[in-house]
Amino acid sequence: MPRAIWKGAVSFGLVNVPVRLYAATGEHDIRFHQVHRSDGGRIKLRRTCSVDGEEVPYEEVAKGYESADGKLVVLTDEDLDELPVASGHEIDVVQFVPADQVDPLLLSKPYYLEPEARAAKPYVLLREALAETDRVAVVKVALRQRESIAVLRVRDKAIVLQTLLWPDEVRPAEFEVLEADVALRPQELKMAASLVESLAGDFHPEEFEDEYAVAVKELVEARLEDAGAAPSSLAADGGGGDAGDEVVDLLTALQRSVERARGGSGTATEGTAGKGAPAKGAAKGTAAKKTAAKKTAAKKTAAKKAPAGKTAAKGTTRTRKSA
Repeated sequence: MPRAIWKGAVSFGLVNVPVRLYAATGEHDIRFHQVHRSDGGRIKLRRTCSVDGEEVPYEEVAKGYESADGKLVVLTDEDLDELPVASGHEIDVVQFVPADQVDPLLLSKPYYLEPEARAAKPYVLLREALAETDRVAVVKVALRQRESIAVLRVRDKAIVLQTLLWPDEVRPAEFEVLEADVALRPQELKMAASLVESLAGDFHPEEFEDEYAVAVKELVEARLEDAGAAPSSLAADGGGGDAGDEVVDLLTALQRSVERARGGSGTATEGTAGKGAPAKGAAKGTAAKKTAAKKTAAKKTAAKKAPAGKTAAKGTTRTRKSA
């Protein structure tokens, strides 16, 4: 676990639980740099003024806001220092609410709460109370000098603090097409429900894998093994049919989907893997085959191509763009 990013205490009623805050998630994407295609040199960005074209040193950079009618106001650090800043090291419980009343769309950044050794008992008490009542605690907390609203919920043996978006940060789904009356036949509803049941199962996130991230990582590793390798030709996955494919009505499409899901057509796995919930191990098996084929293609291409120099640099640039 990385270093704690915040220390404070959870306060509910007369109970005070000293805790440390840790980021609960982390990205695993490979990050690319912008480089010069011909020699691999890093590209540096310069801050220039749009009025005089001169480069601006960092100490002369201020925050500006432009209104819809084109008016510009400039705010200095001194202006911002005068604003009220949220501070403190207390997670104040406002109320306990049913877990299903918190719209998942509001959920933002999650953090783990670790209790100090002397606070293990009240921490477990709060955790078990939340689990027993199937409620979450709505709290207020000051993070990075800004007050945030958040919830405390239970995940395994840990209490998770998950910040929430403010209500005005959620955009409404205003689509005219959703206002139209759509007539559904009873047969269609029945068949749709049958399709749902045929694909029903329990969610196991460990069965899924980011195939694209794995492929990028293996491609980069292959290039690092042989710096002179030329770019492999990655076949684009068409995914979908021709424009002239037969157009079928909704009920027929649902019927065929149910048959595939039940294995009636003998191609249930082929038809549903990658879009729905795959059979256990199917997603990983497919990912392994795809990435192994890509790695082999990269090595074969490397053996045929020469020399290193510009060819390698161009290959790296093209891979970055596709990413």
